[in-house]
Amino acid sequence: MVLPIYLYGQDVLREDAQAADLEKKEEISALIGSMWETLAKADGCGLAAPQVGVSKRIFIVDGTVVADTYDYLKDFKRTMINPQIIEESAETCSYSEGCLSVPGIYAEVRRPEKITIRYWNENFEEVTETLDKFAARIVQHEYEHLGGGLFVDNLAPIRKKMITKKLLGIAKGKVSTHYKTK
Repeated sequence: MVLPIYLYGQDVLREDAQAADLEKKEEISALIGSMWETLAKADGCGLAAPQVGVSKRIFIVDGTVVADTYDYLKDFKRTMINPQIIEESAETCSYSEGCLSVPGIYAEVRRPEKITIRYWNENFEEVTETLDKFAARIVQHEYEHLGGGLFVDNLAPIRKKMITKKLLGIAKGKVSTHYKTK
């Protein structure tokens, strides 16, 4: 089922998401299935549960949608339940980011170049993997949602000031998207 994507200004986007109960496999699997349908409809490369109004530590990432630019992502699709970044590189890199919950705004964000993350996948198997480049970027962006953060929080004060009017418009619903929003 395609779910509405919550936009900037919704309280759920600022909450510290709770751990998903791994004993509730059917409930989690149903949510994940709906999240994949929603992400496909929205043409994004990642979606966190808080973005669909569920304050749980779950997100999905799909690098295949940007594989024409980053060919190493042609098979990069992940479901991450209760993820924990356990290591970050000191080296950082900057990429332009956008967000389905903050439509129409894009900005350069600096993040660690490489991370190691531990999570449970869609089969409820524990996985630890090290990611770099744009794969690390997508994962860090979605991971940030689980702590109530948005990519715009990482911008320099002057850049934030420049987009304040747009952010307020989004919070008031004055935005047009091709996907269902709330």
